Amino acid sequence: MMKQNYCLIFKLLSIISVFALVGTACMSSRKYSVESDYSYQGKFKKYKTYAFLKDTNADTSLQNQVIEEEIKFRMELLGYKMVEKNPHLLVSYKIFYDNLRFTGYSQPEIEVFVKNEEYLDEKDQKYDPIKYNLREGTLLIVFFDGKQEKAIWQGYASGIFGNAFFNSSRYLKKPVRLIFDKYKFLADGFAYDDKDKPVK
Repeated sequence: MMKQNYCLIFKLLSIISVFALVGTACMSSRKYSVESDYSYQGKFKKYKTYAFLKDTNADTSLQNQVIEEEIKFRMELLGYKMVEKNPHLLVSYKIFYDNLRFTGYSQPEIEVFVKNEEYLDEKDQKYDPIKYNLREGTLLIVFFDGKQEKAIWQGYASGIFGNAFFNSSRYLKKPVRLIFDKYKFLADGFAYDDKDKPVK
């Protein structure tokens, strides 16, 4: 009888393990909608430092703390130094908890623009609006030029709340990483082998 009970328990644990693996696979394969836009006034090759834009109504939830730490990590990987005074970039982020109607823009890839900007006329710098229906929560990250005090880049990932693992730090970091995959510019003067050197 005891042996039969052990066999039954083993079978149940095996079934639970299979469902756990399926759940993990679903979490890792979840699709986000990720887009980005930029301003033609951005000096994307000239930025070295950054700071977070101060928000008097800042959300101090665990989700926001994880997201901010991951943004810091991604900025460091790109060579940007966090400073308190006169940052080249101001970084802002926000979680929209409901579905969102959002206006993006159809533009050349940002790398193409930066490579050819000296040859472009104003007529080539068009903003063709696109309406997006962003679902199940959206993470928006915006870069402002510290001198111009204008937004020069924004990236957004939607669909981040449609998962039972939303409170997992690993899960929360993924949309940040996907958004930063859209921003491919290293800090001015930075090379990967110079990572430990101070920013000039």
